[in-house]
Order: sequence, then C-alpha cells, then structure tokens
Amino acid sequence: MGPHPSGLGPHVPLPEYIKNMTRIAEHLKSLSEKTRIIFLSCPPINEEMVCQLESPFIGKIDRTNELCRKYSEACIQLCNDMDLKVIDLWTAIQKRDDWATVCFTDGIHFTSEGSKIVVAEILKVLKEAEWEPSLHWKSLPTEFAEDSPYHLVASDGLSTFNPSEWTSHREIQWD
Repeated sequence: MGPHPSGLGPHVPLPEYIKNMTRIAEHLKSLSEKTRIIFLSCPPINEEMVCQLESPFIGKIDRTNELCRKYSEACIQLCNDMDLKVIDLWTAIQKRDDWATVCFTDGIHFTSEGSKIVVAEILKVLKEAEWEPSLHWKSLPTEFAEDSPYHLVASDGLSTFNPSEWTSHREIQWD
C-alpha cells in the first residue's frame, strides 16, 4: 500500500520493507543449516477491482501495480543477494492474458486459478532446488510403505494393495 497523506495507515516504506525482510531471512537462516527458505514476491493486483472495495468507512486505498512491482523487485533482489529461493509472483501471475479477471476475487486475494499459479511456481522451485533431501513430493519417501494384511485385497484374493503407493491422482493435479 502506498502512504496515506496523513501518515496514518498500513504503509511500510520500501527501505523499511527491505530491512524487515532481511531480518526475517536472517532469522530463518539462523535456525538451522538445513532450513530451506522460499520467499514469494509481491503479486500484482487488479486496480479496477481494488477501487470497487472503497467504502464510506475506510479512506481511499492507495494500491497500484507499479507499487507492487517495486516491492516485488526489492524482494527478488534481496533474495538474490542472500542466496535464497524466490518466486516472482508479480511476473508469474501476469503470464496469463486474462490474469486481471480470473486470478483475483476482489483485486487482491487469489481465486483458485490464481492459487494454482502459486502452487505451480512453488512446485517448480521444489523440483529444481538442489536440496538434500529434495522436498519435491515425488522425491519424498512413501510413508507406511510396509505391506499390511489390512490393505485392500487384490483381485486374486491372496494379496493386498498398499494405497500409499498410488500416485496416479497426484499426477493429474500437480504435474
């Protein structure tokens, strides 16, 4: 959000935002050498929809895509400087031609379509990151992989199927 002329409101100046984000990243990195960090940059907004949110009880909201771009770029630069993974949501969301109308419920909050873009970007980072162990779902070990007489009985009536090995439903949804 941009600053209100009165000086009141939730605006965080860009230098303070960078300082705050740096402190957050430093704290997370200090927790463990194994801590994995992914920052999401500021997404775009649908300015037209945001204008419709105005109410007689709340002063004019100063939110623009240009301001979102500046904060997004600052986040990306900070992450690059600190060797952190970052997802450029500002760019990723706008890759769709119809992003402004299908990605937001109110100009700010994501619809399911907007959320799908976020998930895809997170999974892309997890898949490409050279982290040991990998945190991509396909690389994670199967929980409860041991066979059990309580699993579903196979058609031969003599053996069982372990449902934890079934991944076909995930193929469609996430890849």
